[in-house]
Amino acid sequence: MISQWCTEHDVTLPPLDDEQEERLITRKERNALSRILDKLSLSSSIPDRKQAVTELRLLTKGSRSFRALVGESPGTIPLLLSALSVPGLNNDTAVQGDIVTTVLNLSIHDSNKKIIGDNPQAIPSLIDVLKTGTMETRSNSAAALFSLSALDANKLKIGELGAVKPLVELLEQGSPSAKKDAGSAIFSLCMVHENRARAVREGVVGVVLTAITHQSLVDESLAILALLSGHQEAVEEIADTGGVPPLLGIIKDSSCARNKENAVVVLFAVCMHDRTKLREVGEEEKSNGSISRLAQSGTSRARRKATGILDKWKRTLHSTHYSY
Repeated sequence: MISQWCTEHDVTLPPLDDEQEERLITRKERNALSRILDKLSLSSSIPDRKQAVTELRLLTKGSRSFRALVGESPGTIPLLLSALSVPGLNNDTAVQGDIVTTVLNLSIHDSNKKIIGDNPQAIPSLIDVLKTGTMETRSNSAAALFSLSALDANKLKIGELGAVKPLVELLEQGSPSAKKDAGSAIFSLCMVHENRARAVREGVVGVVLTAITHQSLVDESLAILALLSGHQEAVEEIADTGGVPPLLGIIKDSSCARNKENAVVVLFAVCMHDRTKLREVGEEEKSNGSISRLAQSGTSRARRKATGILDKWKRTLHSTHYSY
C-alpha cells in the first residue's frame, strides 16, 4: 500500500527487484488497462481503437507489472488479437506492428508464455504476420516466437502450426536483425526432435551454409548446424553440398572457441557418415594442422570430436580402400 501510494503521488522509493516490480500492480495501471479494454471492445471509432493498441504496446514495453496484469486479465489477449480482423484495422501495418510488438512484450513475462501459447489465435496470428508483414514486424514476430518457444509445449505448437518455413525464409532473405531473430527462433524450435525434420525439409541447411560461407550470422548458423548434426538427412545434405570447406575454414581461422566447437561437431558427424570427406580433412591437416591444434587446445567437446576425426583419418590412411 505504501509503495502504491508513493507511485501514485510521484514519490521515489529505492528501486525494486524484478519480482517485486512484477507483483506491484497499481490502481493506476488497472485503470489504464480498463480504459484500453473499453476502447477496444466498446468504441466504434477506428482512431480510438488504434490509440488503444498503441497505448497497450507502450505500457507493456515499459512496465513489468503491467505485463503481468495483462496476462492475469482474462480476455485481454484475445481482444487484442481480434483487432487484426477488424475492418479498418486489419490492413493497417502500424496496427499490425503494434499488436505483434505487444505480444512480444507480454511474452517476456514467464507466466504469459503459456497463456499466449494456449490462446488459439496467438501463434497462428504471429505466423501470418511472419509471412506477410513488414520487415520490422516479421522480425518482431520471429522474436515473439523465440520468446514463446522457451516452453517445450510451445515449441511443438509453433512447429506444428507451420512457423518453420517462413522462419527459414526470413533467415535467408531478411534484414540483419530479422535474420538474427529468425535464427534464434529456429535454433530454439529445433531443440525438439520433430522440428529438426521440419527445418531440414524447409531448406535450413543450405541457408545456414550459405550464411557461413558469406561470413554472415556465423554464430547462429553454426549453432543450428551443430544441433542438426544428429539428423541423418541434414548430415547428408551438408556432405553433398560442399559443407566441409567452410567448416574447415571456421576451425582454421575463427577466434571463437564456441564456433570452432560447433564446426568440429558438425565435421565429425559428416566424416562418420561419409569417410570420403576425410580427404579434405587430411589435406587441411597436412597443410595447417588445424584439427590437431583443436584436439590440443579446444573446449573439451571440441577436443573429443577433433581427436575422433584424426583417429578416423589415420585409420583410413592405412586402409586398403583409401590412401594418400
